Amino acid sequence: MKQLRGASLLILLLSASVLAGWIHLSCRAEPSGSSAHHQMTQADVETWMTELSNWGRWGKEDQLGAVNLITPQKRMEAARLVTEGISVSLARDTEKEKAVDNPEPFGHKMILVDPWSSDNYSVSYHGFAHTHIDSLCHLSHQGKLFNGFAMTEVTSKGAGKLAITNLKNGIFTRGILMDIARSKEVAYLEPNVAIYPEDLEAWEKRAGLRVGSGDAVFIRTGRWARRAEKGPWDVGKASAGLHASCAKWLKDRDVALVGSDAASDVIPSGIEGAGQPIHLLLLNTMGVHIFDNCDLEALGKAAEKRRRWEFLLTASPIPVGGGTGSPLNPIATF
Repeated sequence: MKQLRGASLLILLLSASVLAGWIHLSCRAEPSGSSAHHQMTQADVETWMTELSNWGRWGKEDQLGAVNLITPQKRMEAARLVTEGISVSLARDTEKEKAVDNPEPFGHKMILVDPWSSDNYSVSYHGFAHTHIDSLCHLSHQGKLFNGFAMTEVTSKGAGKLAITNLKNGIFTRGILMDIARSKEVAYLEPNVAIYPEDLEAWEKRAGLRVGSGDAVFIRTGRWARRAEKGPWDVGKASAGLHASCAKWLKDRDVALVGSDAASDVIPSGIEGAGQPIHLLLLNTMGVHIFDNCDLEALGKAAEKRRRWEFLLTASPIPVGGGTGSPLNPIATF
C-alpha cells in the first residue's frame, strides 16, 4: 500500500512537471510581442480606416483634426513643464548636398553681399531629408481627405481645405520623446526594424510616464546617428519605424501629433498593398499631423542627461496659403 501511494505521488509530480512545461512552452510560443500578433493585411488597414476614424468628431467642417485635443488647459499644463528654461531644436540643419536620401537638396543662393547681404531659399521639403510637418491635405484615400473632404479640394493652385494655414497660431503642447533606440540599448535601429505597441509601452515603463490626450509623440530610431556613422542610404526603401499595429495604440492614447527622425512608418511596411499605413491612418483617418525627418539626437542626449522625457513643444509652420505642409524648426524646452 505504501509503495502504491509512493507511485501515485510520483505520477502526480511528473504530471505537474509536464503541465508546467507545456504552459511554459505555450507562453514562449505566443508571447504578447510575437510575430503572430504583428501580422496585418491591407484588409486590416481598411478596417481601421473606419474603426479609428476621427471624421466628424469635432464637426463636419473641422480642419484641425487631433490638434483639437490641445486645449487651453493642455497648453497651460505644458507651460508648467518648463523648469530650467533650456531649449533644444528638433530640426535637422538644412541638407544642401545631393545624396541618395536627399535627391532635391535645400537651395540657398546669395543675391547680394555688399553692402547689404541678401539671399534666396528654395526647398522641396516633402521626402526623407528636410524637417517638416505634413498637413492633413497631404494624403487622400479613395478620393477623400480627412473628415470626408473631397480630394478635388486640392488643385494646382493649392489646397482649399486642410491646408497648413490651419496651424498658423502654432503648436504648444506637451512633447514626449520615445527613444526606442535607447530602450533597446543600441546607438540606432537598423533599417527595416519595426517598432510595435509593446515597444512603446516598454519605453513608457522605462521613462516613468504615460502618453496622454493632446501629446506630441516623437519616435527616435537613431536614423541620423546611423547616417553619421555609415553614410546616407535610401531611406525611402529601408527605414526603421512604426509598424501599422501602433496606429490603434496612438488612437487609444488620443495623441495630437506624431513625429520621428525619418517618416514614422517602418519601410517596407510588411503589409502587401499598404506602402505607408501609419501615414495613411494618422493623416487621413485620425487627423494627426506628422513631423518628418526631425533630428532627435541632441534631444535624446538632453533627455538622457536629465532622465526626463517630457518637455514643452513649440513649433510654428510657415502659413503658406493652400500649402500641404511646411518646413519648420520644432523646439523642446525643459
